[in-house]
Amino acid sequence: MTGTRLALEGLRWLTGLWLLWHVPRCRPAPPPAGPHGGGVAVVVPARDEQATLPRLLASLAGQQPPPAEVVVVDDSSSDATAEVARRAGATVVTCEPLPPGWTGKSWACWTGARSTASPRLVFLDADTEVEPGGLARVAGEHARRGGLVSVQPFHRTERAYERLSAFFNVVAMMGVDAFGPLRRRLAPRGAFGPCLVAGRDDYLAVGGHRAVRGEVVEDVALARRFTATGRPVACLGGRGTVRFRMYPGGVRQLVEGWTKNFATGAGATRPVTFVLVSLWLSGCISAAWYLPAASLGAGGPGVAAAAVLYAAYAGQLAWMLARIGRFGAAAPLAFPLPLVFFLAVFARSLVLTHLRGEVRWRGRAVPAGRRAVAVPGPAGEADR
Repeated sequence: MTGTRLALEGLRWLTGLWLLWHVPRCRPAPPPAGPHGGGVAVVVPARDEQATLPRLLASLAGQQPPPAEVVVVDDSSSDATAEVARRAGATVVTCEPLPPGWTGKSWACWTGARSTASPRLVFLDADTEVEPGGLARVAGEHARRGGLVSVQPFHRTERAYERLSAFFNVVAMMGVDAFGPLRRRLAPRGAFGPCLVAGRDDYLAVGGHRAVRGEVVEDVALARRFTATGRPVACLGGRGTVRFRMYPGGVRQLVEGWTKNFATGAGATRPVTFVLVSLWLSGCISAAWYLPAASLGAGGPGVAAAAVLYAAYAGQLAWMLARIGRFGAAAPLAFPLPLVFFLAVFARSLVLTHLRGEVRWRGRAVPAGRRAVAVPGPAGEADR
């Protein structure tokens, strides 16, 4: 490997280190103010979530202190979502028919927020689970930081196919500019929709979900509303606080979910960040290609150099994934497999975006590239 190529590969590897330098987590919670932790209302938008709600609601019931209010918004479910929520002790609010110009999740969140009275709002997706003491930790972070606090849930995987999400999770976190060395100087470019925390007064002052009602990626748009009005936005990692299992319904659900997340995003990352993410991905592609090419005598660096480069990216990816989810050892060691999946879904998303202008998710047509802008994100429930 020549000196120039060595320098290029080193630069590409270092971009990954820069983009995901530090993933802060929620700190220990301060003592609660009153029997309900200072008044926390949890709002859960739910559409056909009878299978996922029990885990979330059980985790909320075990919180100390418990939330003052737990509201499940039944968004035109065709299953027993409402019944499951009531049995678990949650207040069920039924959405009115979706008004023109609204996306499903924004309408559900706005409906739920208006039905509560507590001074602090916590929006949770139905497929999340709050770890013991987690609600107090996210509320405590909001009490310290103010504005909008967003937590990317720790990604729990159980079946082998779920680990194909590895690169999606990494790229999503890289793209918000919240985890690099300059994170204290740059406002995040988005937020993580599965867990959002805001004070009621701030939420209403920026217009809440009503102000972003037509945005497909409402979490990103809401974060921008906070930033535009001088209110801080903080993005945190969810390890030890909030977790979720994305797309447990099989490979088809996984493909459709990530296709939707790509198609509804239109690259709102800063141009420099976009270049850096692309540079890092190109390095991953090179590392995945060089080793078999060198072994077959098809050019590129020697076998030893190619093996070192492969090990460098596998080790880096293992370091990244350990902080954002439970992916096991196979995902980083065999990283070309989730990388190929990532690129294939990206290509599928481009085709659907430009040929159809929409994708399907949970029985609804989701406009592709309309108004909403975001990097491919982990918001598995980005549109309901």
